[in-house]
Amino acid sequence: MTIYIDVSAAVHQHAGIARYSESIARALLAYYGQERKFGLFYNRDQQAAPLAGLEGVPTRTVRAGYKPWRMAVWLGQLLGVHFNRLLPDAELFHATEHLLMPLCNIPTVLTVHDLIYHLFPVYHKRLNYWYLNAAMPLFVQRADALIAISESSKRDLMRIYHVPEEKITVIYEAASPDFRSAPAKCMAEIRARYNLPERYLLAVGTIEPRKNLIRLVDALRLLRRKDRSLSLVVVGHTGWLYQDFLQHLEKLEDPQSVLLSGYVPDADLPAVISGAVAYVLASFYEGFGLPVLEAMACGTPVICSNTSSMPELGGDAARYFDPYDTQSMVAAIAAVLDDGHLRAEMTERGLVQAARFSWQRAAKETLAVYQRILQAPKEDKCYESASLGAY
Repeated sequence: MTIYIDVSAAVHQHAGIARYSESIARALLAYYGQERKFGLFYNRDQQAAPLAGLEGVPTRTVRAGYKPWRMAVWLGQLLGVHFNRLLPDAELFHATEHLLMPLCNIPTVLTVHDLIYHLFPVYHKRLNYWYLNAAMPLFVQRADALIAISESSKRDLMRIYHVPEEKITVIYEAASPDFRSAPAKCMAEIRARYNLPERYLLAVGTIEPRKNLIRLVDALRLLRRKDRSLSLVVVGHTGWLYQDFLQHLEKLEDPQSVLLSGYVPDADLPAVISGAVAYVLASFYEGFGLPVLEAMACGTPVICSNTSSMPELGGDAARYFDPYDTQSMVAAIAAVLDDGHLRAEMTERGLVQAARFSWQRAAKETLAVYQRILQAPKEDKCYESASLGAY
C-alpha cells in the first residue's frame, strides 16, 4: 500500500504552494523512503513537467485541464462520487494544495496554507474566490486531518470554519539548504546578469494586491529623498489584479528606481537575495511567508509586516512595521539602513532563526500525522454514489 502525495502544484509551478509540495515530497522520500512506500500524484496536462530526480517514484496521474479538474473534484465531493480508481493501491492521500480529491475509505490529509480568499476577497479573481469560498469548507470537513503551515493559519481555520483544534497540526516549512550567503564573485556575476543596482531593497513574490507593493514603492520614494542611491528590486511573475501596480510605477519621478526582474531561477535567487541591503516583505497577510526564512538563511536583514504569520517566522531577528501605514514602513526600513551594527546583528540572529526550521523536521512531523490517522479506528466514510468511471 502506498502513501500518495499530491505534487500537482509543483509540476505546474503554482508559486509558493509549488515549493511546499515538492519540498515535503522530497523530504519524506529522502528521510523515510526506506520505511514507508510513497507515491506521487498529479494532474497531467500539457503544462505539467515531472519532478527531476523522482522519475522512479511510483506515480499516478489524471489527464485533465486545471479548471475542469478543480470542478470535477468539487462536484465529486458534493455528489458523493469517489475517485478511488485513480489511486487503487492508496493507503493514504495527502492533498498539498486547496483541492481534496473525494476518496472512499482512504484516509486523507489536507494542508491548508491560508484563507486569504476569505479574509481578502477583493484581492482575488471573482471566479477563484467563488470556487474556494464554496469548496474549502467541504474539503476541510471531509479531510481526516489538517496541516496548517503556521499558527496564524490554524487560528483562522478555527475561527472561520470552527475546526476542532485537535484536528489541526501546525507544521512549519523551511528554506532550502541552497539558500545561503553567496560568495562575492557569484553576487557580481548575478548582478551583471540581471542588471541589478548597486544598492537595493528586495521583494520576492507574485505581483498581486496582497503583496502591498504600491505602498512599498511609496516608501521607497520617501526613502530616496535622503538616499538617491537606493532602489527596489521586485522578483516574481505578475499574478492577478496587478495593473494598478504597473500604472503606479509609471507615475514615479524616477521609474528606473524600481526594477521588475520577473522570474528568477532558484539557482540564482540566493545571490540576488545576498546582494540586497535588506529584504522587505510588505504583505498584508501571509499564510507562511517563506521568503523571510530564505532571506535570513542568506544573511540578509529582514524587515516585514507585523501581521499574520510573519512575526512567527521572523522572531527577534526581523524588524516590523504596520503594512497599512507608509510612515511606519519608512521608519522601520530607515532604522535598519542607517545602522550598520544593527544590520550585522540582524544577520547573525537571522541565520540562527532560519536554522530553527528544516524540511527534515517537517517530514518527521508530517509522517507523525500520517501514522496517527492510519492507526485511528477505521470508520466507514464512503459515499453513497457509484465510483467515478470517467477518469
